[in-house]
Amino acid sequence: MNSASKAPPLATRLVTERLELRPPRPGDVPELRRVLRKNAEHLRPWSRKARSGEDPTSLTALSKAVLTDRSEWRQGKAFAFLATARELDAPIMGRLALTNVTRGALEGASLGYWIDMDRQSKGLTTEAVRAVLDFAFGPAALHRVQVNVMPRNIASLRVIEKLGLRNEGLAVRLLQIAGEWEDHLMFAVTAEEWNPRAHLMPQPAPKPPPGG
Repeated sequence: MNSASKAPPLATRLVTERLELRPPRPGDVPELRRVLRKNAEHLRPWSRKARSGEDPTSLTALSKAVLTDRSEWRQGKAFAFLATARELDAPIMGRLALTNVTRGALEGASLGYWIDMDRQSKGLTTEAVRAVLDFAFGPAALHRVQVNVMPRNIASLRVIEKLGLRNEGLAVRLLQIAGEWEDHLMFAVTAEEWNPRAHLMPQPAPKPPPGG
């Protein structure tokens, strides 16, 4: 079975007590640009350094990124989510993504995430990551998810601690972040270890078409 055959629909929504997570849409680009520019300094220490002359928050770059997210979702290569509060028309507060999805003997992926600086310390990141892990081991049919965290990223380490992921050790100079090769602590969880505990809110069944 290939990756695309295991891809859940792009209409997927993950609904938790306080949050809704869904794949990015082209109409999200202006709002995504706003929240990324607002959080530029907050995210800079944990992000890849842009190449000279590159603006990853431009409308063109973000439009391409959203189209890539949607294409990779359809192909089962990655699953990106934008997080909002559950209220109607709530602004985007973060992004989470299962990337490097590998099928076959591994059936695994890597998980990355960020949340708006004004939404920190409220348990929202933990709630969102938990929902994506439920998705990973449920609809996405993955067996293993890995999370790599820089040792000085205390906020992210707290999230991992709350969720109980297994520490698999230190990877020296694993990724180039903000222009420097940074060590990362490697954490992982497998489907056998993860207990979803019904974190996702049940969704109503779709209504049949008129006359159906």
